[in-house]
Amino acid sequence: MFLEVLQLSVTYANQATAAVRNVSFGLPAGDIGVLIGPSGCGKTTLLRAVAGLEPASSGEIRLGGEVVSRTGLSLPPESRQVGMVFQDYALFPHLSVGRNVAFGIDHLPRADRQNRVAEVLELVGLAGQESRFPHELSGGQQQRVALARALAPKPRLLLLDEPFSNLDVDLRERLAHEVRGILKAANTTALFVTHDQLEAFAVGDSIGVMNHGELHQWDNAYTLYHRPATRFVAEFIGHGVFTSAVIQEVAGQVVVQTPLGPLDNMTECPLPNAYPNGTCDVLLRADDIVHDDDAPVKAQIMRKAFRGAEFLYTLRLVTGETVMALVPSHHDHSLGEWIGIRPQVDHVVTFHRD
Repeated sequence: MFLEVLQLSVTYANQATAAVRNVSFGLPAGDIGVLIGPSGCGKTTLLRAVAGLEPASSGEIRLGGEVVSRTGLSLPPESRQVGMVFQDYALFPHLSVGRNVAFGIDHLPRADRQNRVAEVLELVGLAGQESRFPHELSGGQQQRVALARALAPKPRLLLLDEPFSNLDVDLRERLAHEVRGILKAANTTALFVTHDQLEAFAVGDSIGVMNHGELHQWDNAYTLYHRPATRFVAEFIGHGVFTSAVIQEVAGQVVVQTPLGPLDNMTECPLPNAYPNGTCDVLLRADDIVHDDDAPVKAQIMRKAFRGAEFLYTLRLVTGETVMALVPSHHDHSLGEWIGIRPQVDHVVTFHRD
C-alpha cells in the first residue's frame, strides 16, 4: 500500500471528542480513494491530517512506507510531496493560466517549466490556454486549471477536498469522470473528499463511508451498495428502507418472511439462528421492488420523484410499512394510487432489529 492510515485519531484542542477516531485504510499506488459521509463526519479533518495540516493525536500515516505522521511527529505538506485541490480552486486572478500552473514549479529552469506547464494543460484538456485568465474560463475549466497546477510538481499523493461543490449537478458528475481519466493517465495516487455519492462512484477505486469520526467501511462501490458492513452504510448508500422480517427454514430451504411475502431462492441468506427467533430487519433497495399489476401485494404511492428514465416511488403497504421502487417513467401513476408490487431479491442484507 502506498498510503497507509493506521488507527489514526485527530482531536482538536477545544473539543472533548475526537474528530477522527481509530481510522485505518490503505490505498495502492495509482489508485483513487474517496471519503464520503454527512457534513461534520470527519472526512475533511482526515484529509487535512494526511496532508500534514492537522497533527495526529494517535496512530500513524505512512506514504510509500515512510512514517509522515504520528504522535509527536508531523512532516509539513511540502516534505510529504502532497498536492491539494480545494473546492474554491484558489487560483490567482491576476495571473494567467500558464503562470497559475507554473506557481509551484518556479524552481525549474524556464524551458523545463514551460514544457511541464504545456504537458499538464494538455493532460487536462486545456492545451494552448496558457495566456488566458481565470475570469475568462468556465467553472469546469477553472477546476481543470487547479488540477493542472496541483499535478505540475508531480506530487506523490494528490488530495482533493470537495473540488466540484461549486459546480452544477450535471457538470459535477461529468467532470468527476474526466478527472478520474486525468488522474489515471498521470498514474497519480489520489484521495478525494465529497458528500455526493454519484461523484464518489464515478471517481473512486475504493470508497470509505464515515460517520461521527469513524470509518464504517472501505470498499468498492458495488460492495458498499450490495454488502454494506453496518446499518449506517446500508442507509447512507443508495435508496432503500428496512422492514421487519423473520428468517425460517421451510422444507430444508431458508425463507425470509416479509410484509411483501416470502423471499426465497436467493444466492445468499443468513441462517435462522443468526438472530433471536430468526427475527431481524431486512434492507430492501428500490431496485429490489418490481412494479407488477398482477402481483397480489398492493401498495399506495405516497411520493414520486421523476428521474428522467424512471420514477422513484415511495410506497406504503396495507400493513403500514414503507418501501421504495424504481419504475420505468412510462408507468406514470398518480399520488394515492394503489399499484401491484413484488420483491425480486438475489440476496438479502439483514441486521438486528433496530
